[in-house]
Amino acid sequence: MIRSVLVANRGEIARRVFRTCRDLGIETVAVHSDADAEAPFVRDADRAVALAGNAPADTYLRGDLVIEAARAAGADAIHPGYGFLSENADFARDVAAAGLTWIGPTPESIEAMGSKIRAKELMADAGVPILSVDPAVLLEEGANPDALLERHGPLLVKASAGGGGRGMRVVEDPADLAAELTAAAAEAASAFGDETVFVEPYLPTARHVEVQVMADVHGTTWVVGDRDCSIQRRHQKVVEEAPAPNLSEPVRRTLHEAARAAAEAVGYVGAGTVEFLVADGHLDGGRVHFLEMNTRLQVEHPVTEAVTGLDLVALQIAVAEGRALEGEPPAPVGHAVEVRLYAEDPATDWTPQTGTVRSFDIDGARFTGPEGPGLRIDSGVEPGSEVSVHYDAMLAKVVALGTDRPTALRRLDGALRRARVTGVTTNIDLLRAIVSDEEFVAERVHTALLGERLEAWTVPVHDDAAVRRYALAAALASARAATAAAPVLGRIPTAFRNVPSQPRTRTFRHGDAEVEVSYAAAGRALVSDAVEGVDVVDATPDTVRLSVGSVMETYDVRVGDDAVDVSGPHGTLSWEPVPDFVDPADVVAEGSLLAPMPASVATVAVKQGQDVVAGQTVVVLEAMKMQHTITAPSDGVVRELAVTAGAQVESGAVLAVIDLGDEGTAEGETP
Repeated sequence: MIRSVLVANRGEIARRVFRTCRDLGIETVAVHSDADAEAPFVRDADRAVALAGNAPADTYLRGDLVIEAARAAGADAIHPGYGFLSENADFARDVAAAGLTWIGPTPESIEAMGSKIRAKELMADAGVPILSVDPAVLLEEGANPDALLERHGPLLVKASAGGGGRGMRVVEDPADLAAELTAAAAEAASAFGDETVFVEPYLPTARHVEVQVMADVHGTTWVVGDRDCSIQRRHQKVVEEAPAPNLSEPVRRTLHEAARAAAEAVGYVGAGTVEFLVADGHLDGGRVHFLEMNTRLQVEHPVTEAVTGLDLVALQIAVAEGRALEGEPPAPVGHAVEVRLYAEDPATDWTPQTGTVRSFDIDGARFTGPEGPGLRIDSGVEPGSEVSVHYDAMLAKVVALGTDRPTALRRLDGALRRARVTGVTTNIDLLRAIVSDEEFVAERVHTALLGERLEAWTVPVHDDAAVRRYALAAALASARAATAAAPVLGRIPTAFRNVPSQPRTRTFRHGDAEVEVSYAAAGRALVSDAVEGVDVVDATPDTVRLSVGSVMETYDVRVGDDAVDVSGPHGTLSWEPVPDFVDPADVVAEGSLLAPMPASVATVAVKQGQDVVAGQTVVVLEAMKMQHTITAPSDGVVRELAVTAGAQVESGAVLAVIDLGDEGTAEGETP
């Protein structure tokens, strides 16, 4: 029987596994990098072992150090979570060789499904429908790309050993095929140490549907329902739900039978997910194609837990202890939808964000059933947490459960609207736009939907009048806070003037927008005509109430040194006070290219004095596992290079200065 579990992971998945371990009475051990020393998951564990360094290659990917940590802390089992070492067959073998229990599938199963090419061959032999083009055809001398694309349509080049969208290229023009094969192989070699790629027909409007399986060492394989994961960006999932909506029963049955066959074909043990592309899934003749099998727990496993009442982590532990799965898995009840909350800005090409989380408040609790509370938050952060450049940008998963899909979506949108997550820019407005979109609500989902609807989903959710009300609330609360903190003049009414000829004015910045608002003293009260049709009811350093016609609106405000966070009826906006006078030292030279986020400099592609043309790469940054290209906005000359490869830069740091002549001031682009 397992008594102590080390989780070879970090963030929300480590906390998730720890939660089940506590329920089972199992001791917990965390491993952590230097950057994660104060992270919530470390404090959640009974014991913690430091792994010196920050880079994953030096810490969470060092299987030898993880096993040493388990021995040092007295753990007798290791749970890998997802990512990092979770699908590393050699690590699984090393864990067993060290006399520890591996909470996962056999190394042989991991290897069988680790190569997407080999997995497709195994699935074809097992009678599972696959979608593939023989890569050897592309390498034959005299192969005709035009004929290939004419036969199959657009093609998708994929890394055999990879995931998460890396080493993946869409080819629509035959002339691009050779170059994209080469580029995909290079990216695959860099990301996964294996340059092998394969090709399959690209189905842009198919659905991504996956099936959860659970198997024990006694030969029992459960099919634990299905999930739809079609809302994706760059082949990374953003929204998941269970059961998969708008599937015909014949197609659902085909999916479940194929998933069972896939698991049994490799003697699978533990929790796993079999992923499929489904074309015309709402029709009886919908086409099902095997994509891959993930030999681990999925990020989106909570939606399956929500509708079945199962604890998949507890089942993983039970299977690892040799216990048998009894009976049949429960049928799904209700509907669950999960969204991934990221520290990123979708409106600026998904630029990852870093910084200190000032507030993290999302209504949520463990599920008690489809009737409620119906919200679950799996988070890796809390107020005061640092979001660094070293790891994935996901902050939390927000899951809503309802008796049906419309109820779950409404509950989820309400939770996101009331959420207060400040200190870093997040994708919360995008998530709200998705779950209320007419196409999504109508269950017309497919893997290209986010790309098609992105412009509509990234428009500002607040109109100008609402934005001005939020800015006014920020100004009034800031004024009250300044009065309360004044050591000498605190008894003088806020905004008081001996000669009240003009109101006080304040300017606040939200993103690229600056809003100026005004207010004045009326005795000890505050008044403002800055927003037409809006009157001030009262204001404190923490709360502002405004009358909008006959409607009262209440704003909760947090006034900080450098930011003012305002939460109201339309969500939360964070404001940066704009100083009345600009420090000359803060003014950058004309033509400066600035870092859009803290990052490391991966490549400097130009030399000082070099001529550059518009769109030419100047610097490549790397942050949160993603690369970001800074390009010249127009033709010019590199007058100054301020960084070198390998350097660490902060947000707003000058990377280079381009002499643009008469073209104007440069701005970095991050395509």
